[in-house]
Amino acid sequence: MDHKKVRVRFAPSPTGGLHLGGVRTVLFNYLFAKQHKGDFVLRIEDTDQTRYVPGAEEYISECLRWCGLNPDESPAVGGPFAPYRQSERKDSYRQYAEQLVKSGHAYYAFDTPEELESMRERLKSPENPAPQYNHVVREKMRNSLTLSDAEVQELLVKNTPHVIRINMPANEEVSFTDLVRGEVTFHTAQVDDKVLLKADGMPTYHLAVVADDYQMKITHAFRGEEWLPSAPVHLLLWKYLGWEADMPQWAHLPLILKPDGNGKLSKRDGDRLGFPVYAMNWTDPATKEVTKGFRELGFLPEAFINMLVMLGWNDGTEQEIFSMEELIQKFSIDRVHKAGAKFDYEKAKWFNHQYIHHKDNESLATLFQPVLDEKGVTAAPDYVATVAGLVKERCHFINEIWDHGFFFFQSPSSYDEAAVKPKWNADKEAFFTTWSAQLETLAAAPAAELEASFKALVTEKNMKMGDVQLPFRIMLTGGKFGPPVFDIAVTLGIAETRNRIAKGLEAFK
Repeated sequence: MDHKKVRVRFAPSPTGGLHLGGVRTVLFNYLFAKQHKGDFVLRIEDTDQTRYVPGAEEYISECLRWCGLNPDESPAVGGPFAPYRQSERKDSYRQYAEQLVKSGHAYYAFDTPEELESMRERLKSPENPAPQYNHVVREKMRNSLTLSDAEVQELLVKNTPHVIRINMPANEEVSFTDLVRGEVTFHTAQVDDKVLLKADGMPTYHLAVVADDYQMKITHAFRGEEWLPSAPVHLLLWKYLGWEADMPQWAHLPLILKPDGNGKLSKRDGDRLGFPVYAMNWTDPATKEVTKGFRELGFLPEAFINMLVMLGWNDGTEQEIFSMEELIQKFSIDRVHKAGAKFDYEKAKWFNHQYIHHKDNESLATLFQPVLDEKGVTAAPDYVATVAGLVKERCHFINEIWDHGFFFFQSPSSYDEAAVKPKWNADKEAFFTTWSAQLETLAAAPAAELEASFKALVTEKNMKMGDVQLPFRIMLTGGKFGPPVFDIAVTLGIAETRNRIAKGLEAFK
């Protein structure tokens, strides 16, 4: 690591929901920055105004806030390199594009959409289904390489619509060292002459990302593997603009794959297989279609983060549960795998279960409160915390506290009578009548004391524990489920327990 202060960035386009692959990119950036006492920058890449979706930028910020991955600099926070939205930096890009034209590394292209379309039709073949504007094709198109200087000047004076394209060399090799993949080499003949500046004066991603990374002094650029094919264009731009010495170190992160490993995980896979791929619910403003997110399904942010970091990284040990502090300490880019990581929803749920199980009951009660509000149930926070503590080891999600403990908040409206009635008799009824009366004297007793008095009466009446313990459970919960039955009774309190015994006796008659 050289003396330069580490600066990393996440640069999403505000076009929709945030895929978990995007959040993982943020996480790796964040961990690397924190580990090196550096800065993590959020920059919004909104140069493609046709794809801009209202609300998407706020949504991205909210996702990062929920995950606890807060940027040091961003459009919302500001910072020494503001503005952090590319659309607001529009005027800074043209000078670089013009500089490249002057040095012969870029050129003006005046081709109309119709001319581009007919070129593609003309050159289309089974071997080349989508012809590109490249070092061969440019010789036959209307651009400043094929037109005379006078013609070019005349077209510019008339404000003829045009783009600026990079002049890709026909026969060069471009190499760089990727922090994940090692040495990577490209042949320039395989790369087309990408547009750098569009007709509306907006830069494309290629020019903007290089100019911004340079101006914002970014030292390390971590991004998804899908950006690898663009790397040669970016490398040459760093070189042609004379900034090679300041180029960040690159790391192209492995893809997150479908559960079967065949291809990149997409939103459609989530819909098809019934799990989220977005961090938070995303509502498409145009169609009003809602795509489910991990947050709304009841994932804890720390479990979500822990699950994500293990998709494509490990510390070389068997350890799977890491706190954020541990991750900041242990994360290293050389332990990021080259191969894609299969997404496993069952494993994601396992992480969430681990975090719920180890979370303190008061915090769980707070997180569970919205579920109670929705159901119109009022309960004291310490009561809710006790319930959470009794059922949490069964829960994969916060809302499952209700599924495993609803009977703590409402008396059973029906009973699993088939489990009681065939063996129900007058002796059992007498047992509960007697024990219920004894309970009055045990108002503040712990569960063990209730159980002891229950057992004593069982022995006295010459009965079997199993014969009366199951009916007792069904009186309290309505069925054959729930935590230890005497813990339920103590939590409900003696008055409510007696009340439920009375209701049960009535139902079993």
